[in-house]
Parts: sequence; structure tokens; C-alpha cells
Amino acid sequence: MLTRLAEHRAALRTLVLSLLPLVLVAVIYRTIGLASAASLTATRVHVCDLRRLEMRWAGISLDGRPATIHDWLQRHSSIALDVLCSLPYGTFILVCIAFVAFASFRDASVARQFGWGFLVLNVLGFTTYCLYPAAPPWYFHAHGCAVDVAAHASEGPNLARVDGLLGFPYFGAMYAQSRIVFGAMPSLHCAYAVLIALDGWALFGRAWRTGAVLFAAWMAFSAVYLDHHWVLDAVAGGALSVAVFLLMRWVSYRLKHGVSSRL
Repeated sequence: MLTRLAEHRAALRTLVLSLLPLVLVAVIYRTIGLASAASLTATRVHVCDLRRLEMRWAGISLDGRPATIHDWLQRHSSIALDVLCSLPYGTFILVCIAFVAFASFRDASVARQFGWGFLVLNVLGFTTYCLYPAAPPWYFHAHGCAVDVAAHASEGPNLARVDGLLGFPYFGAMYAQSRIVFGAMPSLHCAYAVLIALDGWALFGRAWRTGAVLFAAWMAFSAVYLDHHWVLDAVAGGALSVAVFLLMRWVSYRLKHGVSSRL
């Protein structure tokens, strides 16, 4: 009984410490948003050059002209797909917290690795937003190639329709608080889902592994369908997660064996 109580206390302590990086991310996000907005100039924002790159690597033909998959999806959108794709977008933070809680009671090292990896992932993502400010697809569809640094973040037309269905501005209020408009590259939504699959692989059984992979694919499709990210953004987000996962594994290995060698 006492042993089990001690295990639960240790797991709760791990949970709190592993959630700390997620709290730090929220603080950093606000700070980076203010700094990014203050230093942003129209000449630094990538809109149509990024769209041309998208068409080069993941483009399609629409009405006999080069286009992106977003152009086709916006033309063929439906309220059913709007709702389906809003689910991972509306719950990604809860999913991350749930994974930390799950890992804390299964393997403390995985919980810590994910928590601090989440922080590193976001710092790298926010830094990229500052160095390579990129407009999302919804911005192009709303404003074209013209850059307006005073533009406000938007939930986009698809999530706006979901808000209309809900009867209150859930996504509208969420994006109204965002200070980063030109933060399409990389997609951190996609990165989070991939990082969960990578860190959770050793803890999950076959069914949960399949679920984690499907959730990452669902998130990637949603990011593109909702007009929030280019395909290239989703790929970059996944690649960034792989790099962070490998980095955190290396750091954990070095810390573990470094301590062991000193002992």
C-alpha cells in the first residue's frame, strides 16, 4: 500500500515537472508574438514566393492553371469536413497534456523527454517565425500577394463555419488572441502530433501506435484542409519533430551515462 502510494506521488511529481515546459511555452509565445510584431516589415514576409514553391513541389492543375491543393479543397469544402478537421485543431493542447499524464504514470523519462522536447520544439518554431515570416494559405486567399503587417490572425473560413454551427466563436476567440499572423512555416500543430507518436511509440501497444499515426495524419490533413498551412509547412513540422526527438534522446543518453560514469 505504502509502495503504491509512493509510486503515485512520484508520478504526480513527474507530471507537474513535465507540464512546466508547456506553461513556459505559453509565456514564450506571448513574448515572441510581441517581439515579432514589433520587428516585422512587409519586405520580409513570404507569401507568393512560398505559394510558388508549394506549387513546384506539391502543386496541382485547376481549370488548366497551376494551383495548390488548398485551392481545390476550398472549392470543395463541406461542413462535415470542417467539423472533422476542427477536432484535432480544437483539442491539440488537451491531447498533449493527456499524453504527458499518461507517460508520467508509465515512464517518467518519456514524460520528461516529451515535456522538454515540446519546449525546444516551440522555441525552434517561434524562432523560425521571426527569421522566416510566412503567410498561411488563408491569408493569400483573403489578401493575395499584398502584405499587410497590421493584419490580424484569423481562424479562416472553415473554422468560422464551425463557430457558426456551435453558436459561439470558439475558434474565433482563440485566434483573436494570437499575435503571430505570419507563422505558417513550420506547422507546430503537425509537429506536436508527430512528437506524441515518436515519444509514445515505446509506451503504446499496437492499437495506440496506429491511433497515434492516424492522429498525426489527421492533423496534417486538417492543417491543409482548414487553409492554415501549406503542405510544405506540414512536412517541415514533421521533420522538426524528428530532429527534436533525436536531439532529446541524445541529451537523455548523455545525461544518464554522464551521471553513471561519474558515480
